[in-house]
Amino acid sequence: MSSVARVTTITVRSEKSFEDAVATGIARAAQTLRHVSGAWVKEQKVEASEGQITAWSVTLEVSFVLE
Repeated sequence: MSSVARVTTITVRSEKSFEDAVATGIARAAQTLRHVSGAWVKEQKVEASEGQITAWSVTLEVSFVLE
């Protein structure tokens, strides 16, 4: 049996780490999308203030299998 997947782009911000941003993004996507099967980290960014990182953000390409 064949399956068809779709990809959607989301951006997530965390005040903890890149890993937290990715985990938060996957958890949030799974609340809205069924059958989330993976994600690619397309872009990573940091926000800074006075020489200190204040937030991390990632752009994810989340894939999910269509029913």
